[in-house]
Amino acid sequence: MTQYEEWMREAIADARLAFDTGDVPVAAFVLDAAGNRIGTGRNERELHKDPTAHAEVLAIREAAQALGDWHLLDTTLVVTLEPCIMCAGAILNSRIPRVVFGAWDEKAGAVGSVYDLLRDRRLNHRVEVVAGIEAEACADLLLDFFSSKR
Repeated sequence: MTQYEEWMREAIADARLAFDTGDVPVAAFVLDAAGNRIGTGRNERELHKDPTAHAEVLAIREAAQALGDWHLLDTTLVVTLEPCIMCAGAILNSRIPRVVFGAWDEKAGAVGSVYDLLRDRRLNHRVEVVAGIEAEACADLLLDFFSSKR
């Protein structure tokens, strides 16, 4: 098993906790250069009635607080679902250099499927993207959630 797969399996376990709050099961965490978690988040929009409470945003906020700096240089963001436009903006603004994600988001993805903001040469920061890690397991978690809502 690769390091990326190991990280994604941890994120999938975190994402399952969102079922308890009725939130879409997406989880993210930020790792420092040594591979230590410095920020963790899962979707909490329903829990807090906050449209910005996406897993990535919460993990980035926690990591910035842990480092005492909004520049998250030498970090990696791991997330179970391809980030949306808002989250891609937060990734760019925090200067995260690498994103590892699981499932593609064919409706709202901003890291290669619908848009590709993280690698847009017109912007002042570009991000290394590692996509599709444990994609099927990540997608299955989302399918289970949405099928239970129908």
